[in-house]
Amino acid sequence: MPKKLRPSYAERLRRGPSSVARRVAIGGVVLAVLLAAAGLTAYLTRTESPSTSRPTPRPSSSPAPDTSPSTAPKDGSAVAAPPKTRDPVTFAKAATKALWTYDTRSSSQPEQLAGLKRWMSDESKVADWKSVAEQVPSSVLWSRMHDNHQHASATVGEGHFPQAFKTALSKDPGAITETYVYAVTVSGKQSIAWKGSGAGAESRSTTLAVQCRPHHDCALVGVLPNVSP
Repeated sequence: MPKKLRPSYAERLRRGPSSVARRVAIGGVVLAVLLAAAGLTAYLTRTESPSTSRPTPRPSSSPAPDTSPSTAPKDGSAVAAPPKTRDPVTFAKAATKALWTYDTRSSSQPEQLAGLKRWMSDESKVADWKSVAEQVPSSVLWSRMHDNHQHASATVGEGHFPQAFKTALSKDPGAITETYVYAVTVSGKQSIAWKGSGAGAESRSTTLAVQCRPHHDCALVGVLPNVSP
């Protein structure tokens, strides 16, 4: 019986070394300072939000409620268009759903990448496209997944600013005004199905970097290498 295909650790290594230095530098000098001060690739934020513990990675039959905007593609593209919002948490939840949703039966790997590219910030000094592209399987693996009719849906639950992010803000509230990049941790569940079978809803979490400049809609900056609680 065919089984779901996921990028293995070896597969990820074949794509090239992780751009840790690049991700640490997201947002320029401000982020490097915050990294040393807060212990993560951190960003400053302007509001308080309750923190939550990282969910345990176990399948569940009762997915968390989906409070993010609908990301169902309406224009024939492989990935939904980003929502027009100036709220970093709302945007991060929608972006997470887009990252965790795919259908190899109806779209190609280049189409998936092109769809995600629309979510990115157009500011080259902060945008880390590689960290986003690495979330998509390689073209070879995608082809195998296509043969297996693999597809995934996502249910997004809670989103919040990490505690280290808020701590960094309290130390230097004005630093956020240089890049307006926010760290947001999102939790939810992903369900994967393939030819003749499927898996239950598996708990997942991720921390994204989101840019929300005043009077502009938010855009995706990158995916942090580690989840920050």
